Amino acid sequence: MDSQYFIGFFLLFINVALVSAEINGSVLKMKRGTSSVQFDPTRVTQLSRHPRAFIYEGFLSNEECDHLIVLAKDKLEKSMVVDNESGQSTESEVRTSSGMFLDIAQDKVVADIEERISIWTFLPVENGESLQILHYEYGQKYEPHFDYFYDKVNLELAGHRIATVLMYLSDVESGGETVFPNSEGKLSHSKDESWSDCAKRGYAVKPRKGDALLFFSLHPNATTDPSSLHGSCPVIRGEKWSATKWIHVQSFANSGSHTGDCVDENENCPAWAIAGECERNPIYMVGSEEYYGYCRKSCRVCS
Repeated sequence: MDSQYFIGFFLLFINVALVSAEINGSVLKMKRGTSSVQFDPTRVTQLSRHPRAFIYEGFLSNEECDHLIVLAKDKLEKSMVVDNESGQSTESEVRTSSGMFLDIAQDKVVADIEERISIWTFLPVENGESLQILHYEYGQKYEPHFDYFYDKVNLELAGHRIATVLMYLSDVESGGETVFPNSEGKLSHSKDESWSDCAKRGYAVKPRKGDALLFFSLHPNATTDPSSLHGSCPVIRGEKWSATKWIHVQSFANSGSHTGDCVDENENCPAWAIAGECERNPIYMVGSEEYYGYCRKSCRVCS
């Protein structure tokens, strides 16, 4: 991990709640209160550097996959997309699946999955949106798109979506791949006839029940990454179930809570400012047109 990655991401994620951890063999156990969630880094493989993408084999158990489907099955509605101008949700033929959102920590299974995602991504639980469960039937798809925003409405809530965790809840007989048309590996990723024509347009990942795909929509310096363009290929045979967790740069749970007062939003801000982080990490500390800084008072940009 290079120094730029470490410094930038350390400050973005420093507001994660303190946890105690212990390592048994290759399995990392994170404890919060009486709950203990396991994470096995040996199951993670890096797929691409541009975009930064990783696959975790067996991230969810069969029972967890089935449980999420049961929670969603009777509550599905036509999937929506975000309008680039207004920031509002709207119907579009670009996205033809059906879906619904669970509540944050809706039950113990959902809460454990959210904790596991936080451990894997090093991003706070509170920065994540609710889990969205999606269902794709024959021919349904989601055209290539970005998970970061263009509109100020969503940017003002909690900043860009920095990362996406896409969990596959079912196997798909044919089609339904996740494809990255702009990935650096699209030419080197060899594919046989088991891949759909859509998947052959870029680096692609086949949906396998229990696996989870993590990719970052922002570079380590917090600028948007065009290589993160991605889509869901049409289902050719069978059906596809998936669960998506979008994670923001800032807390989504407290989005829209900024009062405009000159305050620090982290108790460590004064120490970071003395250490020179206002200059080294201005996006996190001071903010920009897209982000509200966490340490504006200590960096003396307001009064």
